[in-house]
Amino acid sequence: MTPEEVALHAKTLEHASPEAILTWALSTFAQGNLAQASSLAVEDQVVTHLLAGIDPRPAIFTLDTGRLFPELYATIARTEERYGLRIEVLFPDRADVENLVREEGINCFRRSVVLRKRCCDVRKVRLLHRRLAGLQAWITGLRREQSVTRVGVRPVEWDTANGLVKINPLAAWSEAQVWAFVAAHEVPYCELQDRGYSSLGCAPCTRAVEPGEDARAGRWWWEEPEHKECGLHLVDGTPVRARLAGG
Repeated sequence: MTPEEVALHAKTLEHASPEAILTWALSTFAQGNLAQASSLAVEDQVVTHLLAGIDPRPAIFTLDTGRLFPELYATIARTEERYGLRIEVLFPDRADVENLVREEGINCFRRSVVLRKRCCDVRKVRLLHRRLAGLQAWITGLRREQSVTRVGVRPVEWDTANGLVKINPLAAWSEAQVWAFVAAHEVPYCELQDRGYSSLGCAPCTRAVEPGEDARAGRWWWEEPEHKECGLHLVDGTPVRARLAGG
């Protein structure tokens, strides 16, 4: 599918329901060419619930950076049991991690944005690129409301950085809609989110958010908001906010 064709589908699906967007995706891309990338955050859990209701054997993967909260592993197990599926768990290259730690130290990500992004690259971004290389499209739980770096997210868009289609069925949903759906359908989610962790990432880089903060404030809280992307979600190679600021 070309970027031009994606733009046409994006117009058609702009106001479609998440179920309709996912149904379109599953009917458009053959089995093996489409997968959900899940961070195990509540939005991704909603997407998994919807996918499992349409396709009994959806392709779902998650990235294990080696520094995750124990509660996230428990969420994987509960999700697999609830929906009768297996989540593919990807791990970083051992040599890459060992080289990074040897050269820069175990917690180098706190010293600069450059080093933090290098850590993200080694532990997450390379894994994602490796998995996406075999796909035509991927599904995420991104929402526009989550942060200033995600205000331009569309339900269906061309992922220039990875050269494939990106599907964000919850793009237009509010946080209230997400939690109402979870309550109505008893969707399993990570218990950290009941403790104020609105965004889930590596344990050293994630804290609970304070009242009034946006959903991504707990990630890399020592950095400026416009820097708070790890490199997994970009538009034309840059975070959404940077792209908008440049016109």
